Amino acid sequence: MSSSRTTDQSLQTFASEAAVTMERNINLNLKNQMPLPSLPRALVAADPSHPDGTKGRDHHNMSVLQQHASFFDRNKDGIVYPWETYQGFRAIGCGYPLSIAAGLFINLGLSYPTLPGYLPSLLFPVHIKNIHKGKHGSDTESYDTEGRFEPSKFDAIFSKYGLTHHDALTYEEINKMLKANRNLNDFVGWISSLAEWKLLYNLGKDEKGLIHRETIRAVYDGSLFEHLERKRAARMNKN
Repeated sequence: MSSSRTTDQSLQTFASEAAVTMERNINLNLKNQMPLPSLPRALVAADPSHPDGTKGRDHHNMSVLQQHASFFDRNKDGIVYPWETYQGFRAIGCGYPLSIAAGLFINLGLSYPTLPGYLPSLLFPVHIKNIHKGKHGSDTESYDTEGRFEPSKFDAIFSKYGLTHHDALTYEEINKMLKANRNLNDFVGWISSLAEWKLLYNLGKDEKGLIHRETIRAVYDGSLFEHLERKRAARMNKN
Protein backbone atom coordinates (compact mmCIF):
# COMPACT_ATOMS: atom_id res chain seq x y z
CA MET A 1 0.00 0.00 0.00
CA SER A 2 2.80 2.38 0.93
CA SER A 3 4.69 1.47 -2.24
CA SER A 4 1.64 2.22 -4.41
CA ARG A 5 1.12 5.57 -2.71
CA THR A 6 4.77 6.54 -3.24
CA THR A 7 4.54 5.63 -6.93
CA ASP A 8 1.44 7.82 -7.38
CA GLN A 9 3.15 10.76 -5.71
CA SER A 10 6.31 10.38 -7.73
CA LEU A 11 4.30 10.83 -10.93
CA GLN A 12 2.28 13.80 -9.70
CA THR A 13 2.68 16.95 -11.80
CA PHE A 14 1.54 19.51 -9.22
CA ALA A 15 2.34 20.46 -5.64
CA SER A 16 -0.33 22.05 -3.48
CA GLU A 17 2.18 24.46 -1.93
CA ALA A 18 3.35 25.63 -5.39
CA ALA A 19 0.25 27.20 -6.93
CA VAL A 20 2.00 27.78 -10.25
CA THR A 21 2.26 24.01 -10.81
CA MET A 22 -1.52 23.81 -10.58
CA GLU A 23 -2.12 26.85 -12.82
CA ARG A 24 0.13 25.56 -15.60
CA ASN A 25 -1.05 22.08 -16.46
CA ILE A 26 0.79 19.28 -18.22
CA ASN A 27 -0.98 17.09 -20.80
CA LEU A 28 -0.82 13.66 -19.17
CA ASN A 29 -2.42 12.03 -22.21
CA LEU A 30 0.30 13.08 -24.65
CA LYS A 31 2.01 9.69 -24.43
CA ASN A 32 -1.24 8.10 -25.66
CA GLN A 33 -1.66 10.64 -28.45
CA MET A 34 1.72 10.13 -30.16
CA PRO A 35 4.72 7.81 -29.83
CA LEU A 36 7.59 8.83 -27.55
CA PRO A 37 6.57 12.48 -26.99
CA SER A 38 9.66 13.16 -24.85
CA LEU A 39 12.01 12.07 -27.64
CA PRO A 40 13.53 15.10 -29.42
CA ARG A 41 12.99 14.86 -33.17
CA ALA A 42 16.00 15.83 -35.28
CA LEU A 43 14.25 15.96 -38.65
CA VAL A 44 10.56 16.71 -38.13
CA ALA A 45 8.33 19.00 -36.06
CA ALA A 46 6.03 16.29 -34.73
CA ASP A 47 2.87 16.55 -32.66
CA PRO A 48 -0.20 14.28 -32.26
CA SER A 49 -1.73 15.57 -35.51
CA HIS A 50 1.58 15.33 -37.36
CA PRO A 51 3.52 12.37 -35.91
CA ASP A 52 5.70 12.34 -39.05
CA GLY A 53 6.03 16.12 -39.30
CA THR A 54 4.70 18.34 -42.07
CA LYS A 55 3.23 16.14 -44.78
CA GLY A 56 5.26 16.04 -47.99
CA ARG A 57 8.05 18.19 -46.59
CA ASP A 58 11.64 17.35 -47.58
CA HIS A 59 13.84 17.89 -44.54
CA HIS A 60 17.08 17.57 -46.57
CA ASN A 61 18.61 15.85 -43.52
CA MET A 62 18.72 19.18 -41.70
CA SER A 63 17.70 19.65 -38.09
CA VAL A 64 14.33 21.27 -37.50
CA LEU A 65 16.04 24.50 -36.44
CA GLN A 66 18.19 24.43 -39.58
CA GLN A 67 15.05 23.97 -41.68
CA HIS A 68 13.54 27.01 -39.97
CA ALA A 69 16.59 29.14 -40.75
CA SER A 70 17.16 27.82 -44.27
CA PHE A 71 14.07 29.60 -45.58
CA PHE A 72 16.11 32.80 -45.39
CA ASP A 73 19.00 31.23 -47.28
CA ARG A 74 17.62 32.45 -50.56
CA ASN A 75 20.38 31.03 -52.78
CA LYS A 76 20.73 27.82 -50.73
CA ASP A 77 24.48 28.06 -50.18
CA GLY A 78 24.23 27.37 -46.45
CA ILE A 79 24.85 30.99 -45.45
CA VAL A 80 22.31 33.73 -44.75
CA TYR A 81 23.49 37.28 -45.38
CA PRO A 82 21.62 40.39 -44.15
CA TRP A 83 20.16 41.07 -47.61
CA GLU A 84 18.82 37.50 -47.70
CA THR A 85 17.17 37.95 -44.32
CA TYR A 86 15.61 41.13 -45.71
CA GLN A 87 14.41 39.27 -48.81
CA GLY A 88 12.94 36.47 -46.69
CA PHE A 89 10.98 38.87 -44.53
CA ARG A 90 9.67 40.67 -47.59
CA ALA A 91 8.70 37.30 -49.09
CA ILE A 92 6.44 36.48 -46.12
CA GLY A 93 4.69 39.84 -46.31
CA CYS A 94 6.60 42.07 -43.90
CA GLY A 95 6.99 45.76 -44.71
CA TYR A 96 10.19 47.51 -45.70
CA PRO A 97 11.08 48.96 -42.25
CA LEU A 98 10.63 45.64 -40.43
CA SER A 99 12.48 43.71 -43.12
CA ILE A 100 15.42 46.12 -43.03
CA ALA A 101 15.54 45.98 -39.22
CA ALA A 102 15.41 42.16 -39.31
CA GLY A 103 18.28 42.00 -41.78
CA LEU A 104 20.37 44.20 -39.52
CA PHE A 105 19.60 42.92 -36.04
CA ILE A 106 19.13 39.20 -36.71
CA ASN A 107 22.38 38.89 -38.60
CA LEU A 108 24.19 41.12 -36.15
CA GLY A 109 23.08 38.86 -33.29
CA LEU A 110 23.55 35.48 -34.95
CA SER A 111 26.55 35.95 -37.19
CA TYR A 112 29.44 35.62 -34.75
CA PRO A 113 28.04 32.65 -32.74
CA THR A 114 27.53 30.66 -35.95
CA LEU A 115 30.87 31.45 -37.62
CA PRO A 116 33.13 28.44 -38.25
CA GLY A 117 36.15 30.35 -36.90
CA TYR A 118 36.99 33.15 -34.49
CA LEU A 119 37.45 36.08 -36.86
CA PRO A 120 34.28 38.16 -37.34
CA SER A 121 33.00 39.08 -40.79
CA LEU A 122 31.77 42.55 -41.68
CA LEU A 123 29.24 40.92 -44.02
CA PHE A 124 27.55 39.39 -40.95
CA PRO A 125 26.85 35.94 -42.43
CA VAL A 126 24.79 33.42 -40.48
CA HIS A 127 26.01 29.87 -41.04
CA ILE A 128 23.06 27.48 -40.99
CA LYS A 129 25.37 24.57 -40.14
CA ASN A 130 25.97 26.17 -36.74
CA ILE A 131 22.59 27.82 -36.19
CA HIS A 132 22.09 25.88 -32.94
CA LYS A 133 24.86 28.01 -31.42
CA GLY A 134 22.66 31.06 -31.84
CA LYS A 135 19.74 29.68 -29.84
CA HIS A 136 18.68 32.17 -27.17
CA GLY A 137 17.25 31.57 -23.72
CA SER A 138 13.90 32.56 -22.20
CA ASP A 139 12.08 30.56 -24.88
CA THR A 140 9.66 27.63 -24.90
CA GLU A 141 12.54 25.13 -25.25
CA SER A 142 10.68 23.46 -28.12
CA TYR A 143 14.08 23.46 -29.80
CA ASP A 144 16.72 21.71 -27.72
CA THR A 145 20.31 23.01 -27.62
CA GLU A 146 21.16 20.98 -30.72
CA GLY A 147 18.23 22.29 -32.76
CA ARG A 148 15.99 19.24 -32.45
CA PHE A 149 12.24 19.61 -31.92
CA GLU A 150 10.81 18.48 -28.57
CA PRO A 151 7.11 17.50 -28.86
CA SER A 152 6.51 17.50 -25.12
CA LYS A 153 7.85 21.04 -24.74
CA PHE A 154 5.77 22.20 -27.70
CA ASP A 155 2.64 20.59 -26.27
CA ALA A 156 3.28 22.34 -22.94
CA ILE A 157 2.77 25.69 -24.67
CA PHE A 158 -0.91 24.86 -24.99
CA SER A 159 -1.47 22.76 -21.86
CA LYS A 160 0.02 25.55 -19.74
CA TYR A 161 -1.17 28.69 -21.48
CA GLY A 162 -3.96 27.77 -23.93
CA LEU A 163 -6.67 28.21 -21.31
CA THR A 164 -9.29 29.75 -23.60
CA HIS A 165 -8.83 27.28 -26.47
CA HIS A 166 -6.90 24.04 -26.16
CA ASP A 167 -5.37 24.36 -29.64
CA ALA A 168 -4.78 28.11 -29.90
CA LEU A 169 -3.41 31.09 -27.99
CA THR A 170 -4.82 34.56 -27.46
CA TYR A 171 -2.64 37.67 -27.39
CA GLU A 172 -2.94 37.80 -23.60
CA GLU A 173 -1.94 34.15 -23.24
CA ILE A 174 1.16 34.74 -25.34
CA ASN A 175 2.13 37.60 -23.02
CA LYS A 176 1.67 35.36 -19.98
CA MET A 177 3.83 32.68 -21.56
CA LEU A 178 6.59 35.14 -22.44
CA LYS A 179 6.72 36.45 -18.89
CA ALA A 180 6.71 32.94 -17.44
CA ASN A 181 9.57 31.79 -19.70
CA ARG A 182 11.93 34.61 -18.75
CA ASN A 183 15.27 33.51 -17.36
CA LEU A 184 16.85 35.76 -14.75
CA ASN A 185 18.78 38.70 -16.26
CA ASP A 186 18.51 37.23 -19.76
CA PHE A 187 17.65 40.51 -21.45
CA VAL A 188 18.68 39.35 -24.92
CA GLY A 189 16.44 36.28 -24.56
CA TRP A 190 13.52 38.38 -23.32
CA ILE A 191 13.72 40.77 -26.25
CA SER A 192 14.30 38.01 -28.80
CA SER A 193 11.34 35.93 -27.61
CA LEU A 194 9.09 38.98 -27.47
CA ALA A 195 10.00 40.02 -31.02
CA GLU A 196 9.60 36.51 -32.41
CA TRP A 197 6.19 35.85 -30.87
CA LYS A 198 4.79 39.30 -31.65
CA LEU A 199 5.82 38.87 -35.29
CA LEU A 200 4.37 35.36 -35.40
CA TYR A 201 1.12 36.57 -33.88
CA ASN A 202 0.78 39.41 -36.39
CA LEU A 203 1.52 37.11 -39.31
CA GLY A 204 -0.54 34.12 -38.21
CA LYS A 205 -3.53 35.27 -36.15
CA ASP A 206 -7.02 34.56 -37.46
CA GLU A 207 -10.00 36.91 -37.66
CA LYS A 208 -10.81 36.23 -34.00
CA GLY A 209 -7.33 37.20 -32.84
CA LEU A 210 -6.24 33.61 -32.18
CA ILE A 211 -3.05 31.96 -33.32
CA HIS A 212 -3.60 28.26 -33.83
CA ARG A 213 -1.46 25.32 -32.85
CA GLU A 214 -0.79 24.30 -36.45
CA THR A 215 0.39 27.82 -37.34
CA ILE A 216 2.82 27.77 -34.43
CA ARG A 217 4.04 24.24 -35.17
CA ALA A 218 4.67 25.18 -38.81
CA VAL A 219 6.98 28.03 -37.87
CA TYR A 220 9.37 25.62 -36.17
CA ASP A 221 10.23 23.71 -39.36
CA GLY A 222 9.86 26.77 -41.60
CA SER A 223 6.84 25.44 -43.49
CA LEU A 224 4.81 28.45 -42.33
CA PHE A 225 7.26 30.77 -44.10
CA GLU A 226 6.89 28.80 -47.32
CA HIS A 227 3.09 28.95 -47.02
CA LEU A 228 3.14 32.71 -46.45
CA GLU A 229 5.47 33.22 -49.41
CA ARG A 230 3.18 31.25 -51.72
CA LYS A 231 0.15 33.13 -50.40
CA ARG A 232 1.79 36.51 -50.99
CA ALA A 233 2.97 35.51 -54.47
CA ALA A 234 -0.56 34.39 -55.41
CA ARG A 235 -2.02 37.65 -54.16
CA MET A 236 0.47 39.70 -56.12
CA ASN A 237 -0.22 37.72 -59.29
CA LYS A 238 -3.90 38.60 -59.02
CA ASN A 239 -3.18 42.31 -58.89
